[in-house]
Amino acid sequence: MSGFTLGIVILGGLLLALLVAWNAWTTRRNTPRQPEHSTIAPTQPMEPHERAEPVFEDEPPESVPLPLPVPPPERRPGLDALIDVIAPIALEAMVSGEAALAALPPTRRVGSKPFAIEGLNEASQHWEMPHAGQRYVAFQAGVQLANRTGALNEIEYSEFVMKVQAFADAVGGMPDIPEMREEVARARELDHFAGGHDAQLGLTLRARNAAWSPGYVHQSASRLGFVAGAIPGRLVLPASQPGTPPVLSLSFDTQAALAEDPTQAAIRELSLSVDVPQVPRAEQPFVRMCDVAVTLAAAMDGAITDDHGQVIRPEAMEVIAADLEKLYDTLDARDLSAGSPQARRLFS
Repeated sequence: MSGFTLGIVILGGLLLALLVAWNAWTTRRNTPRQPEHSTIAPTQPMEPHERAEPVFEDEPPESVPLPLPVPPPERRPGLDALIDVIAPIALEAMVSGEAALAALPPTRRVGSKPFAIEGLNEASQHWEMPHAGQRYVAFQAGVQLANRTGALNEIEYSEFVMKVQAFADAVGGMPDIPEMREEVARARELDHFAGGHDAQLGLTLRARNAAWSPGYVHQSASRLGFVAGAIPGRLVLPASQPGTPPVLSLSFDTQAALAEDPTQAAIRELSLSVDVPQVPRAEQPFVRMCDVAVTLAAAMDGAITDDHGQVIRPEAMEVIAADLEKLYDTLDARDLSAGSPQARRLFS
């Protein structure tokens, strides 16, 4: 074999070796990162008091992952003149809890607004949702003035009046219904305030190189206290007070979370978010969100960006934090402090 031929053979071998190495590197780079252990015990969903449509009736506690204790059911706040239209219902005689329950309308909504009826318990002298075995000396009906769907309008108010009247007729009561024009105007003013002081903040964590598998994301987030939420692809950081909304949410592609082979599902970005009016200021949700983002970015080889993929600089976070403090002060001044029952109902 001539030297030239030998050189060609050697060069071909080198090229083949380089090609094999390049393919191996590409495969390794494109393979989603896996958790440190091949088997991870599934985490049961825990999402205390998920931000949903507010209701007034008592509800059973939601299930939580073992070995964590099951949190007690949250005591639902009663009607509040700050955010509700309230119509007193005077009675000719005391009414049993059974009769009141039978007279309740089939739905607890008026249009898109929560609706409730409370009774003044003869024994405790406290307003409460009607219960069997109790006796009531008066009732009051209420409908929420505004929520994130908008302000209470004239059509919804008319429906409210009809429901109140039907209940009052069934229990032998006389309702005192507020004047519609005033209450609708109050609803619009409250909705205007809420619209100008609502805030939902978010950060995006993007993979710099290798993608992440769902198991890798779960493992990395669980080290910071996150647990699985009720929706596939969503994890939450529980609040310090059981039965209240989570401090933070971390979400990724639902299809990746539901993949038949999660080890091959590739996740290239995560979303961290906080619903500001739902979380008390004392929880420091924005500070914690930034800390979580920085920690995960370092551990998972990710970059912190906004929704448009632009890298967020530390000074931008400082500006947001300062604006957030002003928002908290404004909500406090309106008796709608972030995380309060009233704020959580209004901003829902």
